[in-house]
Amino acid sequence: MADGGTAQLEPKSRAALRYHVEGMDCPSCASKIETAVGRFDGAEDIRVNYHSQVLAFRLDEAATPRSSVEEQIRKLGYGVAPVEAPRVVEGGPGAAAGDLGFVRPRQPWWKGKKARLAATIGVLMVAGFAVSLAVPALDHWVYLPAALLGLVYFGRKAIAAAGAGSPFSIEMLMSIATVGAIAIGATSEAAVVVFLFTVGELLENVAAGRARAGIEALGALVPRTALRIEDGTAREVPAASLKVGDLVLVRPGDRVSADGEVAEGESEVDESPVTGESVPVAKAEGAPVFAGSINASGALQVRVTKPASDNTIARIIRLVEEAQDAKAPTARFIERFSAIYTPIAVAVAALVAVAPPLVVGADWDTWIYRGLALLLVACPCALVLSTPAAIASGLAVGTRRGLLVKGGGALETIGRIRAVAFDKTGTLTEGRPRVTDLLALSGPERTMLGLAAAVENGSSHPLGRAILERADADGIPLRPAKDSRAIPGKAVEAVVTGKRVAVGSPTFAAGQAPLPNDAEQAVAEWEAQGKTVVVVSVNDVPTGLIAVRDEPRPDATAGIRALNALGVDAVMLTGDNVRTGQAIAGALGLKVKAGLLPEDKLREIGALRDKAPVAMVGDGINDAPALAAASVGIAMGGGTDVALETADAALLNSRVVDVAALVGLSRATLSNIHQNVAIALGLKAVFLVTTVAGITGLWPAVLADTGATVLVTLNALRLLGYRFKGVAHG
Repeated sequence: MADGGTAQLEPKSRAALRYHVEGMDCPSCASKIETAVGRFDGAEDIRVNYHSQVLAFRLDEAATPRSSVEEQIRKLGYGVAPVEAPRVVEGGPGAAAGDLGFVRPRQPWWKGKKARLAATIGVLMVAGFAVSLAVPALDHWVYLPAALLGLVYFGRKAIAAAGAGSPFSIEMLMSIATVGAIAIGATSEAAVVVFLFTVGELLENVAAGRARAGIEALGALVPRTALRIEDGTAREVPAASLKVGDLVLVRPGDRVSADGEVAEGESEVDESPVTGESVPVAKAEGAPVFAGSINASGALQVRVTKPASDNTIARIIRLVEEAQDAKAPTARFIERFSAIYTPIAVAVAALVAVAPPLVVGADWDTWIYRGLALLLVACPCALVLSTPAAIASGLAVGTRRGLLVKGGGALETIGRIRAVAFDKTGTLTEGRPRVTDLLALSGPERTMLGLAAAVENGSSHPLGRAILERADADGIPLRPAKDSRAIPGKAVEAVVTGKRVAVGSPTFAAGQAPLPNDAEQAVAEWEAQGKTVVVVSVNDVPTGLIAVRDEPRPDATAGIRALNALGVDAVMLTGDNVRTGQAIAGALGLKVKAGLLPEDKLREIGALRDKAPVAMVGDGINDAPALAAASVGIAMGGGTDVALETADAALLNSRVVDVAALVGLSRATLSNIHQNVAIALGLKAVFLVTTVAGITGLWPAVLADTGATVLVTLNALRLLGYRFKGVAHG
C-alpha cells in the first residue's frame, strides 16, 4: 500500500491517501466503501484491506476534495481518520515495523456501537415478551420498539449505501424484510431478524479485531531498542533509527534488532521465529542474521544491512497484509444471493400489488393484500438463518473435538481444498528434539550418556535438553561438573570426575582425535536420516555418539493417509535443511520442499493455489504469510500466538489427523447448507405461485416463511450428530 510519503511523487493536485476505517470488518463492508469511493471524480488505484481496516487510494483534489470522500464514508456508518503515523505497538517490546500502517487504540468489543445496539434490541425483545404474556392484546405492539430500532439503524445504512452505488446491500435486504414483517403485523419476527443480524455483525467485528492483534504481535518480535557501537562504546538507541552500515552489539539472550551480518564474534542463533529451523544455527564472521532471532551464547557485533522498514519481520508483516488483501473475499452467502434475489423479490411484490388494478381494473385492496403476502413469502428470513444455522452447528461439532474455525467463510473453504501444505517443525513433528540413537565406543552406554548429561546440565540448548531428558528417563543420576565452557557452534566442555569431557560436533571431535571407522559409518547413516549427531569425548578421546532428531508426531502417518483417502494431496514445506526434510517426509509418505524462507513458502503456496484451493498448516511466525496466502490457514494448537491469530482455523489438540477431520466436517456442512437453500427457495417458489393465484393469503404466507425457517433450522441441527468417519478420536 502507498503511504503518506508517496504523495510527494504525485502531481500537485493528486494525493496518495490512506485512511483507517473503523467498523470495516468484512468483505461486504470493503465492497461498499470501494464502490462509494470509486464514484468520485479523480479517485483511482483504490485498495481496501478490511483486516487492517485501511483504505488507500489516489485522489485528484482539483476534482474532488478529500473532505467529500470522508463525509461519504461517515454517511455509510463508518468512522474514518487519516493514517499519518508509522505502525507502533503501544507499550510493547517492539515498535519499528516501518511505515506499514497505524495501530489505533482499540476499545473492548463490548463497549462498541454494535455491542450496545445488540444489547438494547435484546433488552427490548425480552421486555416485549414479558408484556405480551401479561397483556396478550398488546402482542403486536410490544415488539415494535425492538424492530424499529434495528430498522432505523440498518435502514439509514441501507439508504446511504444505495446513494453511494450499492442499492441492494445486505442492510437493504434486512430493512425490506423488517418493513414487510411489520407491515403484515409480524413484529416479533421482525425483531428477531434484526437482533440476529446485529449479533452477527458484532461477532464479525470481534473476529476482525483478533486478526489485527495477530499482525501487531509480529511487530513486537523486533526489540524497541538496540545497542549501537559508536567510537568503541555501545549506546542504547531506538531500533527504528538504525541505518545500513551501523554496527550493533547483540548480547547473549538478546533478540537481534536488525537484519545484518556478523562483523565480529561467534555464537549460535535461534532462528526458529523467522525460518522455523528447530536447531540453533552457528554464526561466525560474515554470516547473515535476521531481525527477531535470538542470540544464544556468545556476544556478536552485527553490521546492519537493511533499514527497520525492510527487515525480515517488517517484510513478513507486509506479506501477511498483502496476502490477506489479495485473498479473494469470501462473501457471505446471503450477500451474494441478495444481489439477484432482493431486487427481483421486491419488484415482483410491487408488480403484483399494482399491476392488476392499473391494467384490468382489479380490486386494489385485494391485490395490495396479495402483494403484502407475496412480500412476506419473499421475506429472506429463512435464507438469512439457513446458512448461519448450518455453520453454527458445524462449528459446535468442531469445537467439541478441539477444531476451532474462525467463521463460516473459512469452514466453507476447507471443504473445497484439494491440497494441504504442512510446515515440519511443531506441525508434522513434535517441535522438540529427542535422543533417537546411542552408540558407545568404549564402556557402557549409560556411562557415556551420564557424562554427556553432566556436561549439559543447566543447558537451554535444544540438543542439551534432549540429552538431559533421555538421561532422566533412563534414571541416570547427574554427576557434578565444573569449569564448564561453551565453544560456540562446536562443543560444550566441562570437568567431570577429574576428566575433561566434551560434547560436540563430529567435525570438532575429529579435530581432537580421529573417529573409529564404525563411528564414522554411524555418523554418516544417522545424518542421512536427518538426525543431528554429537560426539562425547573424554580427554580428547571419542567414547560415544548420540543422535538427536525432532521426531514425527505419533499420528502424522495416519493423518496423511486420512487426507489421501479424502482425495487431498499433502506436501511438506520446511525451513529445515534438505536432508532433514527428506528424511521426515519419506517416513510419512508425502512430498517435500525444504530450505524455505517465509518468502519461499509464500511462493510455493501461490503455485499450489493456482491449481486448486489449498490449505496451509503451521505453527510458527515464519508460517504467518503462507497461512494468510493459502485459501485457508490452519494453525496447530501448540503454535505461536501469531500463527493462531493469522490462521483461519486452529487444531487445539495438535493432532495431524484432525486436519482430515476438519475437511470431512466442512464437506458435511457444505452439503447441509445446500439442502437448506433448496428447502428455503423451494417453499418460496411454491407459495409464490399459490399467493399470486389467490389460493393462499396472508396467514399461509406467514406459515410458509416460518415453516421454512423451522425446517432449515431442524436440518442444520442434524449436524450436531455428525461423526468423524475414518479418523481416530484422541
